[in-house]
Amino acid sequence: MRLELLGPVRAWCDESEIPLGPPKQRAVVGVLASRVNEIVGVEEIVDAVWGSAVPQTAANGVHTYVAGLRRALEPGRGRRASGGVLTSSGGGYVLRLDPDQVDVAVFERHHAEARRLHAAGQPHEALRTFDIALALWRGDAYANVPGPFAEMERTRLAELRLTAVEEWAADMLAVGRHAESVPVLSHLVAREPLRERLRWFLMLSLYRSGRRAHALGVYRETRSLLSEELGLEPGDELQSLHARILAGHQDLVSCTTDPLAPRAAHRTGASAGAAPAAPLPEPAVRPAELPFRARGFVGRAEELAELKTLTERGVGGAEMRPTLVVVEGPPGVGKSTLVLYAARQFGDWFPDGQLYVDLQGGAQRQQTLSAMDALAQLLRSLGVPRQDLPDDLAGRTSLYRSLLYGKRVLVVLDDAVDAEQVRPLIPGGPACVLVTSRRVQRGLVARDGAHRIALKPLSPKESVRLITYLIGAGRVGGDLEAAKQLADMCGHLPLALRIAAESLAVHPQLTLTDMVQIQSAEEDRLDRLAVEDDVAASLRAAFDVAYDALPAHGARLFRLLGLYRGGVITTVVAAALMGSDLARAEQALGVLTDSHLLEETENGVFRFQKLLGIYAAECAEREPAYLRTAALARLIDVGQRPAEAARPSLTMAAESVLIGRRGCRRVPYWGIGDTSTRS
Repeated sequence: MRLELLGPVRAWCDESEIPLGPPKQRAVVGVLASRVNEIVGVEEIVDAVWGSAVPQTAANGVHTYVAGLRRALEPGRGRRASGGVLTSSGGGYVLRLDPDQVDVAVFERHHAEARRLHAAGQPHEALRTFDIALALWRGDAYANVPGPFAEMERTRLAELRLTAVEEWAADMLAVGRHAESVPVLSHLVAREPLRERLRWFLMLSLYRSGRRAHALGVYRETRSLLSEELGLEPGDELQSLHARILAGHQDLVSCTTDPLAPRAAHRTGASAGAAPAAPLPEPAVRPAELPFRARGFVGRAEELAELKTLTERGVGGAEMRPTLVVVEGPPGVGKSTLVLYAARQFGDWFPDGQLYVDLQGGAQRQQTLSAMDALAQLLRSLGVPRQDLPDDLAGRTSLYRSLLYGKRVLVVLDDAVDAEQVRPLIPGGPACVLVTSRRVQRGLVARDGAHRIALKPLSPKESVRLITYLIGAGRVGGDLEAAKQLADMCGHLPLALRIAAESLAVHPQLTLTDMVQIQSAEEDRLDRLAVEDDVAASLRAAFDVAYDALPAHGARLFRLLGLYRGGVITTVVAAALMGSDLARAEQALGVLTDSHLLEETENGVFRFQKLLGIYAAECAEREPAYLRTAALARLIDVGQRPAEAARPSLTMAAESVLIGRRGCRRVPYWGIGDTSTRS
């Protein structure tokens, strides 16, 4: 069996076409075919087919469509038979198929091979491979298939096809087959009139075919169109080529460079009899640096939709300015996982490459990657030899922006510390920059126009889905309540959930109920949410990084709040614990919320995320015993005199004080309805 997605979605068994049913049923097979041999959850399919307009019967609709596909793809299979092409697994479905039987996978494989041959200086072999790849297309990808996923894939694959055609055109020019490329390029320019790169190749192909007047006519048409549609002039590449054609530069007879590649200096104003300009260099290998991402991505539909909207706006916008998005959130919430997942989904919208830098915001301050070192890494990825790197930050920034000017690149800056570290790494032009950070980056929003996405823990339902995916539906099915309890104990943080699931995976004899009992003791829960000999897989280590980055007054308030278990934290509570005025306390609370160590809800009320509350209680023991005692005494003293309180909620907060951390003396404990004494 083979599947065709590069055109109308069709399936074939040998030479006989398999009827795939109504449009939404074809949409389901399209989603599954994009991830052959992987589990695709029912909710993922619902999101892909219906998007935001999800009917109540969507899940049942998915099951109905899958049943219809099974009948079509495996007509001889019984209803209860196991195995087969389309199977149920882990709360979703798997299309079990050789990837080479899906035309998209074949196209992408041949395209990558053609690029490799081109980079190796083998244009004839590259052209043969490009021809095989492009011959697979039968129209617009996912034609006549509804749903947001199909729309996104159409856009992605159309961009990839145009990129392949442009690369094919460069090799056609390299081997002297310029006349043959003119009809193909003319047809595509008519379909994509605003794509300047296609017009660059068409102008040069026409000029080399002896059609100088036609080449100049393409430029005049381009200039008129851009002026009328966008109010813009043609880009530097087209203007330079136009000037050189007018001047009759001899180097155009043999120049084969990509118009968007970095170019050597050349004389555009020389006369026809002048010496030829220096040949333009071949482009560097297209960077594709996105790291491996963890399996089992679940949820985040709203955030992904927002990222998609912002990224699309940058891709299709007329402004030559980058799109900048900052994804922020507490430690372990899955910021990098979300951004890398989105980057892989949308990466092919950026044909000039994908750059990635770990800014090491989680390292000790002296080990954090500076903007200077980050630029060195980026420039090396763009083909700049080490000896040619400028020695100063301004020089590296200018070179980096010059190399990326006019290019559609995706830049992922992971684990950023502050705006000063990020700003030099933002290129000009139609790039997209995705930043992750543990801190609120207000400066990037105010000065650089960044869009902020604040990431929260997963929902209870999503947390259970992640656990189910990681350990298997069989272990969760009979113990769903325990799975919910475990998810709650993990604070619905993806990192904590993955660590707990890993413990279950390596100990198959453990049940979910066993794991809940193991995790029930708060005093050693963080000890258990760690993988031995792997600091990156330790929740406490992630919390340590955020705590160590706090200024002194913020760290002190964090420790003191670890003494307090009232749930509701107010400015008055913080001021009493610190022994300060309200303004100082409010400032310290702001530091903690900006570092995502404390969450502000509403009306000046703050609270800890569950595991951060446990961690704060541990940090409280770093505070000297006499200072802990004094802080609690101040809080209780304020609570005994509510008339002096600045907020009505003070009495309730003071009544909920938890005394009894090690090192504290015995003092009265005011619980609701409880006048006993605790130690």
